[in-house]
Amino acid sequence: MRLWHVDLLEYLPRGQLLSQWRELNSIFAKEDKHILINYIYEYPKDELYVYTVKVMDEMKKRGYKVRAYEKMDNYFEDLESVKNVKPFKNHHDREYLQICYYNLKEKFIRGQKDYEEDMYDNLCKYVDDILLSQ
Repeated sequence: MRLWHVDLLEYLPRGQLLSQWRELNSIFAKEDKHILINYIYEYPKDELYVYTVKVMDEMKKRGYKVRAYEKMDNYFEDLESVKNVKPFKNHHDREYLQICYYNLKEKFIRGQKDYEEDMYDNLCKYVDDILLSQ
C-alpha cells in the first residue's frame, strides 16, 4: 500500500493510478493502517480529500471511469470546508519524491506492460528538473 507522491500522479502508469483509487477506497472503508500510509492520519482529513480529488482528476483526464463514490462520500461526510493545500507536505517531500521515482523507474526497467516510454521519459524530465532546481 502506497500513496504516490502527489506531484507524480500524472506520471503514473495506468496500473498504479487505478490501484491508487482502490487503495484510497480501502482507507475510506476501513481506515487501513500500513507502514507506508500511516502518516496520513497525522494530517487533517481535508488533505486526504485534496489528494483524492487529484487522483480522481487524473483518472478523468485519462478517460477512466470513476465509480463508487459511496465510501469516499461517507468518509468525508463530516468535512465542512476544504482548503486547497498541497497534501502531506511534510511527507511528500523531496526524499519521498525520489523514493517514488526509483520505484517507478524499477517498474519501467523491469518491463511493466502499461508503462509507456513517453510517460517514463516525462517522469524522468520532471524529476530531473525538480532535483536540479533545488
